[in-house]
Amino acid sequence: MVKEDRSTWKAKYTMRLTQYLDEYPKVFVVGADNVGSRQMQKIRVSLRGHAVILMGKNTMMRKTIRGQVSKNANLEKLLPHVYENIGFVFTKEDLSTIREKILENKVAAPARAGAIAPVDVTIPAQVTNLGPEKTSFFQALQIPTKITRGTIEIINDVHLIKIGEKVGPSEATLLNMLNISPFSYGLIIRQVYDSGSCFEPAILDIKPADLRAKFSQGVQRLAAFSLGINYPNQASAPHLILGGFKRLLGLAANTDVEFEQAKTLKEYLKDPSKFAAAAAAPASAPAAAGAKAPAAEQAKKPAEPESDDDDMGGLDIFG
Repeated sequence: MVKEDRSTWKAKYTMRLTQYLDEYPKVFVVGADNVGSRQMQKIRVSLRGHAVILMGKNTMMRKTIRGQVSKNANLEKLLPHVYENIGFVFTKEDLSTIREKILENKVAAPARAGAIAPVDVTIPAQVTNLGPEKTSFFQALQIPTKITRGTIEIINDVHLIKIGEKVGPSEATLLNMLNISPFSYGLIIRQVYDSGSCFEPAILDIKPADLRAKFSQGVQRLAAFSLGINYPNQASAPHLILGGFKRLLGLAANTDVEFEQAKTLKEYLKDPSKFAAAAAAPASAPAAAGAKAPAAEQAKKPAEPESDDDDMGGLDIFG
């Protein structure tokens, strides 16, 4: 098989990226640092039929996107995020579902000197398999230890590396001696593009229930503020009407003023026992229904057939 020249490969890549930008309305901008070819292949397989991954050189990506800006000006929002080792994941399906498929493909990896820690690294208190000759190594890292049955025991949990810090040679050596692989690498979602809008991936964590709760909280605050300054609006009007109605009921209860909605209140104030009896009636209804049920069952129970002795006039077959 003859390898195609550079210009032909660039033309095919530009054509493919252009096709994806026209066809797919949703794009994940993903970072691919520390992702090997085998792991990338597994990610492609897991996304097959749901999304398409396209990696490439940043210069070619920028050039192709700029060429499509004349057709879709919103694609220009992708340009500031094309830097370092990135790629695109194109899809037409639900963004949250595709994000889960992308993030679930991670591979544990040991700490390497000079790498930036993506997470905090804590060594738990434990009895190690290291001999006493390694004590000085722990002392250099200021890790409290003691000798237990000929091996080194780490007394307390040790916060060894903070997120964003560079891993030093001593920390990397220690983690490798303890057979700890603290990091896991995979595609990292940096930005999300959806039908012309570009936003952080954390936005996908917001659920409809969260939006309803925030909106309800805002309406409550607006109503409280409007009531505080005595300003009627759509948020405070129901509370103002309810407060006014309560005042009318209080006025009717203390005076001879009468209106339709206050009749029940006045009747209750005159004779509370009438309402107590009415409230007791529904409570007794289930008990009465329960008492009627056994009686109904007994009524439905078929009568027992008469014995043969009655048909024989009280005599058995032997006279």
